[in-house]
Amino acid sequence: MSLISSKKTAPDNQMPVSNKLKLGILFSGIILLAEFVGGLASNSLALLSDAGHVLTDVLALSLSYFALMQAKRPSNFKMTFGYHRIGVLVAILNSISLIGIAVFIFYESFQRFQSPPEINAWLVLPVALLGLATNLAVALILHSEQKENLNIKSAFWHAAGDALASVGVIISAVVVIYSGNYLADIIVSVIIGLIISLGGINIFRQGLRVILEASPKDINISQLATSVKNIPGVKDFHHIHIWSISPEIHALSAHVLIDDCPVSQADYIRQQIETSLREGFALNHITLQMECRVCRANDILCQLEIGRQSHSHKHH
Repeated sequence: MSLISSKKTAPDNQMPVSNKLKLGILFSGIILLAEFVGGLASNSLALLSDAGHVLTDVLALSLSYFALMQAKRPSNFKMTFGYHRIGVLVAILNSISLIGIAVFIFYESFQRFQSPPEINAWLVLPVALLGLATNLAVALILHSEQKENLNIKSAFWHAAGDALASVGVIISAVVVIYSGNYLADIIVSVIIGLIISLGGINIFRQGLRVILEASPKDINISQLATSVKNIPGVKDFHHIHIWSISPEIHALSAHVLIDDCPVSQADYIRQQIETSLREGFALNHITLQMECRVCRANDILCQLEIGRQSHSHKHH
């Protein structure tokens, strides 16, 4: 069975996500060069911090594009669930890079706080304005897709965080121009670091839940089991496993206790359960084991034991 995301296909007149990522990589590459040169020339930590973040943007967008291409590969005998989790791994790598760059910004800010250097704010301002425009464009390009794809979401937050950083750099440049207080550049750098680190931690936690096969936060297992038990013909619903193959593809496996009946009737009950789970709980990949005798252990959750090879666990 192929794994299909619940996300609707983009209309013919809408730009494919892969092309959006390519545009993002191009725009980010341009602003990286501009901010790096401008930061060195102006001696602005805020601008160099932003350039460092844009470097992670380029890497994040490139990895996201690679992961998107991998996710399109079909399932095979070695990868029976396909390559969807490559996107999750990429999101985790992106989140770690966000946290890493934030730590570097904090360290450099502390070093400069002890002896604030002179900054050419008139050079910082136009480069920061260019950075803001470019990063806003990248964030807008990816905004619609980031709601349903953690991989794209990590790339989106790279760009959105950098747009916020550019706003901070602009403010610090204006403050330096009108007050001559170079500490503004350092303070803005710290704020940028906080924004970046919070985004990175959030994405890391989401990716880790998928890797650990935690049940999706928005699915109440007790409520789900009760709804299935209310379907005519279902006597019990137990040994439930719910996990995410990727943030947009949720899977379930479970045992269904029914009366001893013809296969056609059992198949009808199965179809009713699958329809209910897809429509009510957004589950994409469902595997049900129909049975007419009570399991030795019929708890709502399945307690896996290492080395146990009983018949009721072989299908897992």
